[in-house]
Amino acid sequence: MKDHQKNTNDFMAEAIKLAAEGVRKRGGGPFGAVVVKNGIIVGRGHNLVTSLNDPTAHAEMVAIRDACKNLNTFQLEGCELYTSCEPCPMCLGAIYWARPLRVYYSANRKNAADYGFDDAFIYDEVAKPLTERKIPMVQLLPESALIPFIEWGNIADKVEY
Repeated sequence: MKDHQKNTNDFMAEAIKLAAEGVRKRGGGPFGAVVVKNGIIVGRGHNLVTSLNDPTAHAEMVAIRDACKNLNTFQLEGCELYTSCEPCPMCLGAIYWARPLRVYYSANRKNAADYGFDDAFIYDEVAKPLTERKIPMVQLLPESALIPFIEWGNIADKVEY
């Protein structure tokens, strides 16, 4: 079946297939994702955290990067993301930055936690004030940090995002 003839279940099946392939290849955790635009898969990915030694190489991140490269854009307007599992907080942030139309997922965060992928700690940490987080957040040179923002604000023809 050609990509343009697929429906939502077919795209989810492809994401799950990528997750299983990633496990078999020992690429990382059991997660896969595809990005679809106009009924065509434009980005694919499976978890590569352990094989790349990259904690950001989650399936959704890999698929978003692939789609952006293939579409030559930094936003996924008009796209849909299919992911084999409910996105973690990091991927959720990237998804919002990428701006797809919607996200479809299969397994949920409880399913993931049952197999050792528990993101509850991160969800809890994000909700806490900076002073109460487990990893200390220390602000340094706040005045100097404004210089690049001021320069950015003065660029008339900047690419907004």
